[in-house]
Amino acid sequence: MAIDYSLYLVTDSTQAILGNKDLASVVEAAVEGGVTVVQYRDKESETASLIRMGKRLRAITKKHKVPLLINDHVGVAQAVDADGVHLGQEDMDLGTARRILGPDAIIGVTANNLSEAVVAASGGASYLGIGTVYATPTKENTKSIIGPAGVNNILHRLSTMDMTIPTVAIGGLNNSNVQRVMFQSKSPTKGLDGVAVVSAIIAAQDPKAAAFGLRSSIRKVPVSMSPKSGENQNVETLLSQIPRIVKELGVKSPLCHNMTNLVVQNFAANVALCIGASPIMANYGEEAKDLAGLGGALVVNMGTVKPDGLTNYIQAIRAYNEVSGPVLFDPVGAGATAVRRQSVKTLMSNGYFDLIKGNENEIATVLGENMVQQKGVDMGASTTDDSAKAQLVKKLAARERNVVLMTGKTDYLSDGERTYAIENGHDHLGNITGSGCTLGTTIAAVLAVHKGDKLLAALAGILMYEIAAEQAGKREDVKGPGTFVPAFLDQLYQIAQSASKDDSEWLQAAKIEKVTV
Repeated sequence: MAIDYSLYLVTDSTQAILGNKDLASVVEAAVEGGVTVVQYRDKESETASLIRMGKRLRAITKKHKVPLLINDHVGVAQAVDADGVHLGQEDMDLGTARRILGPDAIIGVTANNLSEAVVAASGGASYLGIGTVYATPTKENTKSIIGPAGVNNILHRLSTMDMTIPTVAIGGLNNSNVQRVMFQSKSPTKGLDGVAVVSAIIAAQDPKAAAFGLRSSIRKVPVSMSPKSGENQNVETLLSQIPRIVKELGVKSPLCHNMTNLVVQNFAANVALCIGASPIMANYGEEAKDLAGLGGALVVNMGTVKPDGLTNYIQAIRAYNEVSGPVLFDPVGAGATAVRRQSVKTLMSNGYFDLIKGNENEIATVLGENMVQQKGVDMGASTTDDSAKAQLVKKLAARERNVVLMTGKTDYLSDGERTYAIENGHDHLGNITGSGCTLGTTIAAVLAVHKGDKLLAALAGILMYEIAAEQAGKREDVKGPGTFVPAFLDQLYQIAQSASKDDSEWLQAAKIEKVTV
């Protein structure tokens, strides 16, 4: 029998999640709302209680023709005539469960990593539960948080095996992130067959409505990050749209929420004001939910790494992810220390970044291919040729299904499908504090007003920023870095003002070419 795994409900009978509701009533409402598989999971009750509730759930799922699986307890599954079981890595082994339940039983297995997935798939599992994707309070013994990138790695490996096996992701999934996780985790030839949720339905006031909303979201998973990427390939086509986008920036004046270090906050605020955005410097995660609702963008600048800082970052990232607000990640000094490398992994596993911006070393660290320790936040001399840099950017963008910008003498920008080299800018940008951080501020503000093509939005911000730097560097009153900063702010302001008057002459200085990777 073909099983629809698209919306897989895992029950939770604890007071913290279920409250005082009747579990069977919640499950019935959820099934009526669109749940396609039910797993009865209860780690606390005695066997007799498990069987009593299992029989009630079996009656409900049988009436609605939805499979019922029992977590761990093979004997309970037999007693209630369930369709099968789900096994964790510490539960009964797959072979024994198969011998007891027979060849037709549905037996799912949790897979936290590549080796567990391969062993379970090769051993005859009916499906895999991949995760934990995000941190969740429903499981105390979480081995590791793998994020969408970890799910993607497992799906890619499974796609190379001479077999097909359904997969569902589990861990911290709800209506605010299921589309993003299913989209972001998809490998070129294999995607998820569904998502497993717990509290998003069990803890909901209206389980039927919650299930219906989730099912609707799952059916509408986007096929492309930038719907207009197909028509926006040519450089001239991209450039022709930038004046309108920059003008829109001034008209809408989006909020640009910066979580950054004290050293650059003033500069970042001034840059945001010059381009027509509305800046706020707020590093406290508790504020993020209110700020995310204002329709702006978030910049997470990993300049200062402390445990409380990571907690605040994660809280803010999730708040913006919930409302589909753009999030830009600047992994400053990512390769400098083990603490920073681990911080990158933690942040990447706890949310989605629309754009990742960094120098060559930082981008390589995020990708996991950097074997050289970074000296502070500086890049140092590059030993990589242009082709390899373009490939690095494209590879990370394709994996994360977002936009990646590698800054340097030549910038490389990619969304995994299109890759461009940009050669604007000025040497003085490298001689002042915070130029990279404030480039992120500029790009994030543009992302907030132009969401149809994130790469195009990023390109508009880059050219606006770097051409202003070139104009400032040519001014006679600029004698060095000290006089460059105010001149740069002036030129940035002038570009924004000229865009409001439909003057795009500044854009003639753009130096961009498409790169074949």
